[in-house]
Amino acid sequence: MPDEIIAGAGRVLPVAEGARAPGDMGMYPHGQTASIQPYDMSVRTGELPSSQTEGLPAAEARFWTGDYYNQGNDQASGMMDKLKEECGVFGVFGHKDAAELSYYGLHALQHRGEESCGICTSDLGGDFHYHRGMGLVKEVFDRDRLDSLVGANAIGHVRYSTAGASRLANAQPLVFKYRGGDLAVCTNGNLVNEPIIRRELEESGSIFQTTSDTEVIAHMIARSPKDLVEAVKDAFARLIGGFAFLIMTKDVLIAACDPNGLRPMVMGRLGDAYIFASESCSFEVIGAEYVRDVLPGEIIVLDRSGIREERYAVLQRRSVCAMEYIYFARPDSDIGTINLHSARKRMGQQLALESFVDADIVTGVPDSSISAAIGYAEQTGIPYELGLIKNKYTGRTFIQPSQELREKGVKMKLSAVRKVVQGKRVVMIDDSIVRGTTSLRIVNLLREAGALEVHVRITSPPFANPCYYGIDTPDRRDLIASSKTVEEIRKAINADSLYFLSKPGLLEAVGGAEGEYDRGLCLGCFTNDYPTPVEFEDAKATSCSCD
Repeated sequence: MPDEIIAGAGRVLPVAEGARAPGDMGMYPHGQTASIQPYDMSVRTGELPSSQTEGLPAAEARFWTGDYYNQGNDQASGMMDKLKEECGVFGVFGHKDAAELSYYGLHALQHRGEESCGICTSDLGGDFHYHRGMGLVKEVFDRDRLDSLVGANAIGHVRYSTAGASRLANAQPLVFKYRGGDLAVCTNGNLVNEPIIRRELEESGSIFQTTSDTEVIAHMIARSPKDLVEAVKDAFARLIGGFAFLIMTKDVLIAACDPNGLRPMVMGRLGDAYIFASESCSFEVIGAEYVRDVLPGEIIVLDRSGIREERYAVLQRRSVCAMEYIYFARPDSDIGTINLHSARKRMGQQLALESFVDADIVTGVPDSSISAAIGYAEQTGIPYELGLIKNKYTGRTFIQPSQELREKGVKMKLSAVRKVVQGKRVVMIDDSIVRGTTSLRIVNLLREAGALEVHVRITSPPFANPCYYGIDTPDRRDLIASSKTVEEIRKAINADSLYFLSKPGLLEAVGGAEGEYDRGLCLGCFTNDYPTPVEFEDAKATSCSCD
C-alpha cells in the first residue's frame, strides 16, 4: 500500500482472518484529498430584555431567545465544529388535515433545523392562518395552535440560522400582503447573488423588513406585472445558487428547485392530496407515497384545475449536494433511487478498502456516521461497537452556560463507553472534519476512556472550501484542510492515523448519475469546483436564504 494513502503512526497490517482483502476493488490515491408589507408584525420577537443579557459577551447574548439559551447552533455544546444542516420545507395541497400533516412532516425534518419553525395554512379562496416560533416543532406547536391553523393547503419550515441571526423575524414561512393578495414563502438553500438583487430592489424603492433572502423573492413577485406563475418563473430565472422553494397564495401552491438540483425536494401523494418535502423520510410518518423528485429547474403548480409541471430553466449541470449523502439527510431518506443508509454503508466499505488498519473495534460518531461504521466493520471483519453514545437531550438548556460548561460541551453531547473502548485499538468513523476542534475533543474523549489507539477515518474528502449554497461553513481560513496536510491534521486532532475517503471512492459509494459530471454531485467544498458562478462582486457565501 502506498505510503501516502494513510497519514499517521498507525501501522497498516494484513486483514484479519476471515475478512475481505482491502485490495478487492483496487486502491485510489489520496487527494486533498412598489412596496410589499409583512402580513403581521405584531408577533413578539421573544428576545430577552437588555437587563437579562447585560454583561453577557455578544456571542452569548445573541443566542438568548425567550426563556432559554438556544443551542441549536451547538455554540455551547462543544460541537460548533460540525457543519450545520441547512433547513427543511414541507408542503400540503388538498388535505383537510394540512396543518397536522405539516406538524408531523416538520417533526421528521427536525434534524435539518432546530432553532425555529412555522406553518402557514390556507383554504381555497380562504384566509391565511399561521404561527411561527423559536424552538423545536414540539415546543412551538400544541393542539390549540394546530386547531387554529385551518385549511386544506399548508407550507411549513424548520430552520437553522447559519449566519447567527437567531431571531423570530427571520423564522419562516414569511407571510406578506401585496396587490395580488396574501403570499407565503419558505425556502431551503442560499442565493449567491441575493445582495445584488436586494440592492437593485432597494434602489428602485423596495423596503425590506427582514434580512432573509426569501423576502427578495416576494419583492420580485410583487413588482412583476405578470400573473403569479409567470412572475415566479421570471424571479427564479434571475437567481444564482442552490434552493428549494414552496410558495403559497389563497389559491395556488408552487414548488420549485434550482437549475442544478443542489437542494433536494420530493413530491408524494396521500389520497388525493399532494405532499412536498425536503426529504422522503417525512412521507413515512404521515403515510404518504413517494412519487418522484422535483427536477432541477422545474416548477410544479397546484391550483383548482389540478397539477401542472413547467420549466423556468433548462437543466444545467446536475449537482446534488454531496453532503446530503454524507451527512445531512436522514438515513431512512432516499435521494432519487439512492437510499442514504445504503450509500453511507458503501462509504464505510470503501474506506475500509482504501485505508484498512488493524484494530479491535470500529465505532461511529453518532448519528450520521453509524451507517458508515457498520459498513467499515462488515468489510474488514473488525467488530462494530457502540463506543460513543449521543445524549439526545442536550439541545437546549435553561441555564446560562459557564466557561467550564462550554469546555465540557463534548461530554454533554457525547459519552465514550469506557468498558467498550478501554484497552482497545479503535477505528473512529466520522463524516467530516471542519475546523478540527471537535475531532480533537472526540479523539481525546476516547483516549480518556482508555483507548490504546484511535484511528480516524472520514467518509468524505478533506473539506477545504466554503459552501455557497446553504451549508454554514466558516471562512476558508478557518477550514483546517485548506491550510494543513493530512499529516498535519492528524497531529492536530491527536489521532494515531487519519484517512479521508478519496473523491473516486466517494463517487463510487454514492453511485449517482452515470455519464454526468461528477456523477451528478456537487463537490465544491472538496474540490473548489462549483456548478454556478460564485466569485463576483457581493457574492454571498457561508449563509443561507433563511438569514
